[in-house]
Amino acid sequence: MHILLIALAAGLMAALIYLPNYWVTRVLKKYESPGDLFPGTGGELAAHLLEQLKIEGVSVEQASANQDHYDPVDRAVRLSPNNFNGKSLTAITIAAHEVGHAVQHASGYPVFKLRHSLVTIARFTEKLGSAAIMAVPLLALVARSPTLGGLVFISGISGIAFGTLVHLITLPVEWNASFGRALPLLRSGEYISKSQLYHARKILKAAAFTYIAGSLASLLNLYRWIAILRR
Repeated sequence: MHILLIALAAGLMAALIYLPNYWVTRVLKKYESPGDLFPGTGGELAAHLLEQLKIEGVSVEQASANQDHYDPVDRAVRLSPNNFNGKSLTAITIAAHEVGHAVQHASGYPVFKLRHSLVTIARFTEKLGSAAIMAVPLLALVARSPTLGGLVFISGISGIAFGTLVHLITLPVEWNASFGRALPLLRSGEYISKSQLYHARKILKAAAFTYIAGSLASLLNLYRWIAILRR
């Protein structure tokens, strides 16, 4: 029964990783056309919003494909080529979303600060946790101590659990950047029309869904390892 549940969890993880990404790609591509819907590019809008909001010291840079993000260490809004140079609804909306993160940083939004302080640790603990779990059989065999193997396994689970916690903290950060920051900016500044607001919401929901799916996949991964431990 446990093997069946573990296999089911693994299958759900794969579905949560690949299907949402496929759907999000379709939504973003859909609103990349027409490509000249606005007078300015996503990069230009990001720079304009930062200036209007008087957020100093934040640069706007072109990133690699599908690497839109705000870097709180370098204080940079980074947009993929299509969004940095594009004049589509997708480009404008994603640019506003990443500026939303810069606003969170500048205003000292508590959940953003918490996530930022934990994310670097989480990357390390997740890798360390996975490595520890993989090393358990060899360690138990060499040390001839099931207790030691169990302790290492629990430490590995703890590392993965910490990463799951950060995934969950990311959700309100992304939701606030989209619907608490970006959408009000686009609406109040009349950068998009009322009819375009509905479609902008779809873009932001699609982007947020990738983080929801990522959190669920992380929870399922944690459950899978706990199920193995219970065996």
